[in-house]
Amino acid sequence: MIAGRYSLDREVGRGGMGAVWLGRDEVLGRAVAVKRIGTAPGASAPDVERAAREARLAARLSHPHVVAVFDLVEEGDAHWLVMEYVEGSTLAELVRDRGALDPDQAARVVGQAADGLTAAHAAGIVHRDVKPSNILVNEEGQVKLSDFGIAKAEADPSLTQTGLVTGSPAYLAPEVASGRPATDASDVWSLGATLFHALSGKPPYEVGDNLLGALYRIVHEEPPRLASPGWLGPLLEATMTRDPAQRWTMEQVRDFLRSGAGAPLPAPLPLRRTDTAEHDLDGTQVLSRPALAAVPAAPASPDPEPTKRRRGLLPVLVGAAVVVLLTVVGYVLGTSGDDESDPGASSSPGTSSSSAPAAVEEPTAEGMTAFVTTYLDTAAADPEAGFAMLTSAYQEESDGLPGYESFWGSVRRIQDVDVTDADPDAMTVTYTYRYQLDQGGSRRETIRLDLELQDDDTYLISGGDSVG
Repeated sequence: MIAGRYSLDREVGRGGMGAVWLGRDEVLGRAVAVKRIGTAPGASAPDVERAAREARLAARLSHPHVVAVFDLVEEGDAHWLVMEYVEGSTLAELVRDRGALDPDQAARVVGQAADGLTAAHAAGIVHRDVKPSNILVNEEGQVKLSDFGIAKAEADPSLTQTGLVTGSPAYLAPEVASGRPATDASDVWSLGATLFHALSGKPPYEVGDNLLGALYRIVHEEPPRLASPGWLGPLLEATMTRDPAQRWTMEQVRDFLRSGAGAPLPAPLPLRRTDTAEHDLDGTQVLSRPALAAVPAAPASPDPEPTKRRRGLLPVLVGAAVVVLLTVVGYVLGTSGDDESDPGASSSPGTSSSSAPAAVEEPTAEGMTAFVTTYLDTAAADPEAGFAMLTSAYQEESDGLPGYESFWGSVRRIQDVDVTDADPDAMTVTYTYRYQLDQGGSRRETIRLDLELQDDDTYLISGGDSVG
């Protein structure tokens, strides 16, 4: 019995963030799904605050095609997320047991998932692990989107200071596979890859034990196409396109699938910015910031001064060798295995590539601006990750993590960031921003941060002052 209320029957699944059990709410007399929240790599115990943030994030959604979150409870050293129980099969299991779906069948299933994701995006939530095993289908054909365990608010980058790339490799968008933050456009790609799986009976990319090869194809090669996708062909092309700016929005995907065969293409075609946008709860966009640059495909030329310390931008995976190291961690976190054509495939990286990492550029105002904007988003969404972006000396000056969290733990949302000066020579960035607090109200401040370049070419914040 958990928390004197929830009894456990049997394990019914295992997601990227923990085991899922069929349980019973003894107070209300109903079946529930109970997920034990696991630990992050390197952690010795579950992170209670991180689990609570995930629960609050998922609980913001009340939608017929999203698995509802009922409760988050602590029992000894274990933490449990209590959710709606959906009796049925995953899309991955349906395809495995019955074979590929025809376009109309696939549209009915994927269209409901698109409806749930449209609501998530309107609430400023990016799922980040859309795949067939996270789409539940009950006996009546109703779909529920599950496992928001690695979902984050749009302001929270998917590549954190711990180097985690979350999601399942076969369904990762190219920009996420190359280390850029996940956005709603990344979910659009992943849903397109899920549709590809439903129509073909297999994932769009065979991962097996050669992660490096699969990731290279995702990032650098044109997406695979089906020979006979029927009326869903335009949708596959508009979702699985390497440029996020050219993808349809999730709302357009949903509307196209609802319209059925013969549906007109969205007009006009989307002119999506490649920004990371933050939205208020009513869907109003309140902040837009440029996304980090794409990974260069060409290898770098030799460094003419190998003994000179290179100075760089915020690292964003600058080559296939680094991509695979980070993504292996995300693969372990985000993959349940039942979406792959070879469920027993190893997650080892396989043979390394001869592609060399691209050279790190000199610091620029644009790069420093991107770093500070990412820092603000990170600190607001995950104070512990934001704290890791400070030097050890500045961490002590901030009274450690408790002192740091005393402020950032109360910040609900960052708005209206305006970087007024970024000086690569002085290594300072000055910005004005507005932030909303959990208890209500908002404040505007002007801050100057001192940046320090580390030996591994990463920025850390070594100091900061309020200047207005």
